[in-house]
Amino acid sequence: MINTIYIEESIRQHPRTLSICDRFPKARQIICERYSEVFNPKAQNFRLQKQDPALILAEKYKNFVLPTPPEYAIGATKNYYFSHMLNCLYDCRYCFLQGMYQSANYVLFVNFEDYQLDILRICNETPDEPIHFFSGYDCDSLALEPVTGFAEHFLPSFADIPNAWLELRTKSTQVRSLLNRKAFPRCIVAFSLSPDEISTKVEDKAPSLARRLDAMCKLQEQGWQLGLRFDPIIYQTGYQQQYEKLFEQVFSRIKIESLHSVSLGIFRLPEKYFKKLLKLYPEEKLFASPLETTKGMTSYKTELEQEIIEFCTTLLLGYIPKSKFFPCTF
Repeated sequence: MINTIYIEESIRQHPRTLSICDRFPKARQIICERYSEVFNPKAQNFRLQKQDPALILAEKYKNFVLPTPPEYAIGATKNYYFSHMLNCLYDCRYCFLQGMYQSANYVLFVNFEDYQLDILRICNETPDEPIHFFSGYDCDSLALEPVTGFAEHFLPSFADIPNAWLELRTKSTQVRSLLNRKAFPRCIVAFSLSPDEISTKVEDKAPSLARRLDAMCKLQEQGWQLGLRFDPIIYQTGYQQQYEKLFEQVFSRIKIESLHSVSLGIFRLPEKYFKKLLKLYPEEKLFASPLETTKGMTSYKTELEQEIIEFCTTLLLGYIPKSKFFPCTF
């Protein structure tokens, strides 16, 4: 439930703003000049705000679509990401957003059409080359879909651009807007998945593994391409049995022919973000794991990291062809 909505003056009468406000008639509305006045001040406590986040409706003016890091890819050579939102409905303890942002409030940029123009421009520059666009870097792509209408609005435009591919990264079961339309092959609905023994500890408010699998099965029955994102892999005692069980659960229900790609990545955070999370959650057992910092990144010690990756990779390649496997190497 949203109890407070901040609204930038410039988009006060935007149709998307009015529609969203109509959904929350009891919410307090506060007008501001720029969302940064609310979102960026340093004297904020992410942990406290996460208990009752406000929604900030804003307009984005530049950097609608940005190139991904070179290692971030699932088969294409041209890769971009875009964020219609900042912050996430869920409260995953390992999430880098808690280290990146001062505020736990949600920012929604309502000018979707400007994103679409930038996406079209990029695709028109190389019309014969497939270009992948990743949504869900700074937010969950679908978690607030009933409020934002993001997928419902963007899917038709991607379907109309022959060389545009879209990845929707999510933990959400909010897939109705996808099921209400015909699937198209250049959209990958990519679910982040963890064993129950881990998700119940560190993925607060996120749907259970069973519910995510149910949503994936509905999508695959309708012809949508799926992505499996085992990222981050979390170490704890008995992780081998836990991930072995997870892969068995997933591949007993998800058909190989429905899979576009599978990625695997170890728990890692920029050192600066890790230190901030450690201050926010000093009692968190996840951060007491055998970690080390190398070249500005905090992750498991090298020997343990290699052991985990090799173990999970071997298991995964027993289920999928290597052509569908994209390990994260950064």
